[in-house]
Amino acid sequence: MKNYQYMTDGLLEAYLLGVLSEAEREEARQLFATDPDVMAQLDELELAMEAHFLESAVPPPPSVGLALQERLFGSELKKWEPETTQAPPPPEPEPSRSPYIDVEVSDTYLRVHKYWRAAFIAVFVLSKIFLVFGLYQYFKANSLEQEILRLKASQQTVAPSKAP
Repeated sequence: MKNYQYMTDGLLEAYLLGVLSEAEREEARQLFATDPDVMAQLDELELAMEAHFLESAVPPPPSVGLALQERLFGSELKKWEPETTQAPPPPEPEPSRSPYIDVEVSDTYLRVHKYWRAAFIAVFVLSKIFLVFGLYQYFKANSLEQEILRLKASQQTVAPSKAP
């Protein structure tokens, strides 16, 4: 029953993907050595995973693929050196059309047409002017209202003394 649990709880997949700790890896190796059913399941799973990965693989762009092959097979990538004043090398023949689209990005910020930029600046400045004007009117109206209330209160205190 415990062997079945190892098969169903993902230990085999974790072992094949290499995400186990050293202690768990050692425990899994001992299990594989003692139980032929688990070892057969591991071999079957490894073949299925390899087939799946090969089937769903996406090839890298040609330039990346060449750089990886150079790095894998021992040839070092050339370090950048300043250009010398030699004649440029002859142009390489045009490679077959790649399924990838070359995208060139010149900068990372949004470009705005020069006339729209001026319009945005004008709207921003006008909004600040209207904000200051609105605050001025608000505080002016508030102070006038306070003044009216104060005058009404003073009028009520003065008016009863004249009445007798």
